[in-house]
Amino acid sequence: MIAAKPFMEMNIHPTVVVSAYYKAMEFAKKVIQDCSKEIDVKNDDQVLMALQSCIGTKFASRWGKLISNLTIKATKTILRAENNKTKLNLEIKRYARVEKIPGGTLEDCDVLDGVMVNKDITHPKMRRYIKNPRIILLDCPMEYKKGESQTNMELKTENAMCDALEQEMTEIALMCNDILKWKPDIVITEKGISDLAQHFLLKGNVSCIRRIRKTDNVRIARVSGAKIVNRPEEIQESDVGTECGLFDIRKIGDEYFSYFIECKNPSACSILLRGASKDVLNEMERNLHDCLGVSKNLYVDPRLVPGGGAIEMEISSRINEEASKYEGIEQLPFRAVGYALEVIPKTLATNCGIDVVRTITELRAKHAEKGNSTVGIDGNNKKIADMNDVNVWEPVAVKNQVLKTAIEASALLLRIDDVVSGVKRKQEEKQAPQGGMGGMGMPGMGGMGGMPPEAMETFGDARDG
Repeated sequence: MIAAKPFMEMNIHPTVVVSAYYKAMEFAKKVIQDCSKEIDVKNDDQVLMALQSCIGTKFASRWGKLISNLTIKATKTILRAENNKTKLNLEIKRYARVEKIPGGTLEDCDVLDGVMVNKDITHPKMRRYIKNPRIILLDCPMEYKKGESQTNMELKTENAMCDALEQEMTEIALMCNDILKWKPDIVITEKGISDLAQHFLLKGNVSCIRRIRKTDNVRIARVSGAKIVNRPEEIQESDVGTECGLFDIRKIGDEYFSYFIECKNPSACSILLRGASKDVLNEMERNLHDCLGVSKNLYVDPRLVPGGGAIEMEISSRINEEASKYEGIEQLPFRAVGYALEVIPKTLATNCGIDVVRTITELRAKHAEKGNSTVGIDGNNKKIADMNDVNVWEPVAVKNQVLKTAIEASALLLRIDDVVSGVKRKQEEKQAPQGGMGGMGMPGMGGMGGMPPEAMETFGDARDG
């Protein structure tokens, strides 16, 4: 948007500027496509290169490839059973849940071949270790349904209370019988389970988990092959999950965790992070989410472009050459997009503490020559280097989105009439004569009520600001 300010002062119509911006955006996309290199997402070494470039300067880099390996394993687990790439990558963070447990060592971090939830069974006599369990997932309460509004019971006989309790018991028994006839080993519900329902299910040798989160229930369904059922009487054999190899409850620290592991073809997972303190775990989780985002973008578009400001300088160089083909006033805003993109390498040079003008001039000269599209700024060594040598890469999907967002945001602001008219009004007030009546002042006095011209100009700036 700052690059458009001179064109507004020159009274160039915003439509002309916006049109040139969009043409520059399409040209920049072609440059990104020309400079990109495709990677094989099935090759772990190539994916690892991109992930290491992502977290190379972050907190987790001190542990080498730990976070990157966890990310690759989690991504492969989620993508194992699907074919629709667009759908897959939108769901990576949803189906890969991070569980942070203080204590232990970093070597204990792992990606489970299943999921784990921070829940324990509802009754101490229920089984805590089950091989090849049959799992039923519910989205309904297993307790007597209460009225939506306040209700009163009028008991006229001495047996009326017993009859009411017996009716409640019968209702719960029928609900449990609808579940027990499918011979499940584990029943999990997102709502509550009454003590009476626990009694009936315990007699049927069933372990129960209640009040589980919806997201956890969905992940358990993904790894066990079960389907979430809304009413117990509607359960079918196809709704029972049989793909989980082991159900186990383990105590870590002061809390109990339910493990659903050794699954046949899990398409969801839990990433277990262990560390000395919560601060370490929180930072590792943030780095892991960054890695998962890069992994998602690589599966959306498995191409990389050089980082370190190299691709921005290449776009700027080629836009400068292409601008000569345009005639008329449209050439100026088209060329301005290239200059605006140079803010990335300039910022990198500033952060490195090196001479910005000398570095950008040298970098611009190198990109003017053919074959130097991968030359950028190496922040660690404070010099210009080939990004192939320092291994700094960025996903194409991210670059395209950043470019598109910047251009569309600028176009949106330029098309707002109030912004443009505000600039013009400010200029007109500065150019207005300061003598005569002087606005609200007396004859011969400038400004407002004898206010000098300099103060009047300051007042106008403050009002417009």
